[in-house]
Amino acid sequence: MGKGRGTANFLPFNRKDIFFYQADDEHFIPRALLFDLEPRVINSIQTSEYKNLYNPENMFISKEGGGAGNNWGCGYSQGHKVEEEIIDMIDREVDNSDNLEGFILSHSIAGGTGSGMGSYLLELLNDNYSKKIIQTFSVFPLLTNESSDVVVQPYNSILTLKRLILSTDSVVVIDNTSLNRIFVDKLKLNNPTFQQTNNIISNVMSACTTTLRYPGSMNNDMISLISSLIINPKCHFLLTSYTPITIDKHISNVQKTTVLDVMKRLLHTKNIMVSVPVRRGMYISILNIIRGEIDPTQVHKGLQRIRDRKLVNFIKWNPASIQVTLAKQSPHIVSTHKVCGLMMANHTSISTLFERCVTQFDRLFKRRAFLDNYKKEPMFSSADGQGNFEEMELSKEITQNLIDEYKSAERDDYFNHAYL
Repeated sequence: MGKGRGTANFLPFNRKDIFFYQADDEHFIPRALLFDLEPRVINSIQTSEYKNLYNPENMFISKEGGGAGNNWGCGYSQGHKVEEEIIDMIDREVDNSDNLEGFILSHSIAGGTGSGMGSYLLELLNDNYSKKIIQTFSVFPLLTNESSDVVVQPYNSILTLKRLILSTDSVVVIDNTSLNRIFVDKLKLNNPTFQQTNNIISNVMSACTTTLRYPGSMNNDMISLISSLIINPKCHFLLTSYTPITIDKHISNVQKTTVLDVMKRLLHTKNIMVSVPVRRGMYISILNIIRGEIDPTQVHKGLQRIRDRKLVNFIKWNPASIQVTLAKQSPHIVSTHKVCGLMMANHTSISTLFERCVTQFDRLFKRRAFLDNYKKEPMFSSADGQGNFEEMELSKEITQNLIDEYKSAERDDYFNHAYL
């Protein structure tokens, strides 16, 4: 994310230049790079209504075109092979920015490309732009007893988690398990389409960047946004809650949205987009971004009501407060609700998500199941043909350390203990 060379069209309250730049013909182009190891998705964009939106030079498709076969090692090694081409693309966008603040990566951690190539990209960004912020929106797979389309997702997830822990400043967790529950329980849809799922995810991503695009008095840049939520750099995984959730603009709304109603609903477990036991853990920090027709006095009343009813359980070693930022509604979108809200929170119960990843990893790794394709990749190959899986074991250890860190954060003396 960078601030580009602005024009008179960029009004102070609408910073288009954060995520877009203007071409010579004055149409807006996203500051976005798209990477894939197989052509299907990017080709579909190039033949869709968005074909003229993106810069063609910013689309990368592997010349091999075969994808990563749901293999983290394959995605990682293919990223290494095309490192020079990737760096050239990134540098070109960086040079087109006046004031680069950081990068935002959107990816999945379960398959081969999003996990493997995504991991390589994170390490590459961290090495080449170590002073810039790296934030991700990371899609976690279904972590239930149901069978998955990707049987090796536990390996891919653990290997990616190591990079998310060591090479990023902030990770916004998007949890497919929780999204499925929201569709079934709240929207009464048992089989949502990819488009419907992506619609909810994109709404959350858009809300997370609202204060950057429509700045107010607080959280106008990535640094202030992240620093308000991440007190200890080790604990930088964030969960979100969003309300109201709708996927069909033509359905009549029976809900009357008020600031108080939205602030209370953001704390409901049914609206939280990560499947963790929030009531058992503790909040480290909370930031609410409220948009729409807002009376600031109602915000104060809402916070007071939440305090009086003790709806939030905060850790004891940091001042307990819900930060609230009021944001402008986009003038280009007709909202079906008067008020909507996003909660970004740092919560200790997110460790249970990582525990499930470790449990699923152990279940496969103890049997050495499905490792043959990994042995073919440089990182996991060995002279005796048995494979070298130290990287997997190290990734699990680093993930376990993160779990322990979040559990320790619930202790009253954690702050003193963490910085000894």
